[in-house]
Amino acid sequence: MSTFGTLFKVTTYGESHCKSVGCIVDGVPPNMSLTEEDIQPQLSRRRPGQSKLSTPRNEKDRVYIQSGTEFGKTLGTPIGMLVLNENQRPKDYSEMAKYPRPSHADYTYIEKYGIKASSGGGRASARETIGRVAAGAIAEKFLKQANNVEIVAFVSGVGECQLDRSSQNPEFMELLQNITRETVDAAGPIRCPIPDKAEKMTKIVEDYKAQNDSIGGIVTCVVRNVPIGLGEPAFDKLEAMLAHAMLSIPATKGFEIGSGFAGTAIPGSKHNDPFIMKNGHLGTTTNNSGGIQGGISNGENIYFSVAFKSPATISKPQSTATYDGKDGTLEAKGRHDPNVVPRAVPIVEAMTALALADSYLIQKSRESTFNLVH
Repeated sequence: MSTFGTLFKVTTYGESHCKSVGCIVDGVPPNMSLTEEDIQPQLSRRRPGQSKLSTPRNEKDRVYIQSGTEFGKTLGTPIGMLVLNENQRPKDYSEMAKYPRPSHADYTYIEKYGIKASSGGGRASARETIGRVAAGAIAEKFLKQANNVEIVAFVSGVGECQLDRSSQNPEFMELLQNITRETVDAAGPIRCPIPDKAEKMTKIVEDYKAQNDSIGGIVTCVVRNVPIGLGEPAFDKLEAMLAHAMLSIPATKGFEIGSGFAGTAIPGSKHNDPFIMKNGHLGTTTNNSGGIQGGISNGENIYFSVAFKSPATISKPQSTATYDGKDGTLEAKGRHDPNVVPRAVPIVEAMTALALADSYLIQKSRESTFNLVH
């Protein structure tokens, strides 16, 4: 489906080489200040052609609000947003009409629907995420006004070059507490805030690009000032909704929250987060839980990491087969990212904001009905 959310809901539309892409956002509270200037910065962080580490496809990705606002205020009605596809080159995909790209969605889409977009990845393309980022910018503004929520994502791994993301690493936990988007963007096109690691990661991407190949990576996200109580056990636990949001992003292959998989090797006596009094309510001295316990936010920082595979479309010759099963070799044309994680940073932030805004409205609905009967 192309819709995410229950009360704060986004539906995205468009393929990679159609006339436009965009979204409709429903459930945005009325009378909130909103213009294109609130949305454009995140789209500009996501856009292609930012550096030599990304696809050279040159799109302005300028957003246009079509409905749902008047005189810079939201009306409470659905907000429609549009971004034009201006730098299309469908001819780059002529060879791919015969061959499904290895590890791409070409084959599964045509088997599922009996037809697929002839140019690019269609709905499986990263162009689809434009609508997510536009909607996420609105969700983020709402969360900022409602509870001063801060969402910051950054690159924490490329290939074999990885930050030590252990919940037992005090330097990493301090990084999560203090990192800002300004710090992330100032780190250069790779968007890793640790200078020596950023240099190594950049070199890795450049080397694979020079070989007409690609490489994967990891994006870590931290959310600060999350109110206590978000999340809907048992099936819509907050970490489950965040995992749903993250694994719906193209090229994702893994999600871990808090101590993650490494936490399985830590005994309970060291993994448990002891409670103390903080600012008038209980908090924890450590945060192996990643800010969520029992599927409900506990007021501590929420942090998680998302694994992105190496991009499937590469110019290096690959053995494959035609759609009718004849052996062949595909050497993909076109303009593609050798690594997606720098541009994935605002997409991860957007999907985080959408999941949290929806959870926030659901919890506020519960609190309102509770007050009605007490």
